[in-house]
Amino acid sequence: MSPALAPPWQVRADFDRLALLDGDRWDHNAHYHGFLLRSVPPACGPALELGCGAGAFSRLLARRCSSVTGIDLSPVMVRLARERSFDVPNVTYRVEDAAEGDLPEAGYDCVASIATLHHLPFEPVLARMARALRPGGVLLVLDLFQPEGLPDALLDLVAVPADLLLHRFHSGSFRDPLEVRRAWQEHGQTDSYLRLSEVRAACGRLLPGAEVRRHLLWRYSIVWQKPVAKGGAA
Repeated sequence: MSPALAPPWQVRADFDRLALLDGDRWDHNAHYHGFLLRSVPPACGPALELGCGAGAFSRLLARRCSSVTGIDLSPVMVRLARERSFDVPNVTYRVEDAAEGDLPEAGYDCVASIATLHHLPFEPVLARMARALRPGGVLLVLDLFQPEGLPDALLDLVAVPADLLLHRFHSGSFRDPLEVRRAWQEHGQTDSYLRLSEVRAACGRLLPGAEVRRHLLWRYSIVWQKPVAKGGAA
C-alpha cells in the first residue's frame, strides 16, 4: 500500500542540509501546532515525538507534558533541537530511525508525528505508535497527502493564496529564500504521499474510531485516543 520510499541515508542527508538553511522560520506544519495541542490529554505524562526536527513541537509539548522525548534521523536537526531547548529541562532528544528504534510498549500518554510518516512504512510505524501509547493516551499525526478528486482540487485553489498571505504575515515575505526553496524542491523529488482515502483505510484497520481530517495547507491530521479496557484496566 505504501508508495516507494527514499532510503534513510538520503532522507538524513536532505534534512542535515535543510537544518542548516531553514532556521527557525514559520512553516505549514507550525500553522497546525495549536490544533494538535488541543488534543493533548490533561495532566499529560510522558510524550514522544517521532521526527522531531529542530524540536519546535517537542518544546510546545513540554509545556503540557511531564516529559518529552524527541527522535529524529538527522544528527544536525537533533543538534539544533538540543541547542534551542537548553532552557527546557523536561525534553530530551536522540538520533534514531523512527521505523526501527526501540519504543517501550504502553510507555507514553501522547505520541506525535509531524510531516514524518510519508518517509516511513506507514502502517507498520502507525501500529508502533499505537502500541507505544498507554490506554487513554492520544496519537497525533500531521502529514502531507496526495490529492485525489474534486474536493482536493478545489482546496488547492484556496491553499495557494492562503499560503502566500500566511508567509507574508509570519515572515514578512511571500516566499522563502531561493536557497531554501531549492533545497525543499530537491528533497521533494523523492517524496511520495498516500491519498487521503488510503490513510482513512489504514486507520480503519489499525485505529478504529480515529478522526482523520483534511486541512487547507496540503496537510491531513489523525487524532486517536487509545481505548481504555472496561473497568479502567490497561
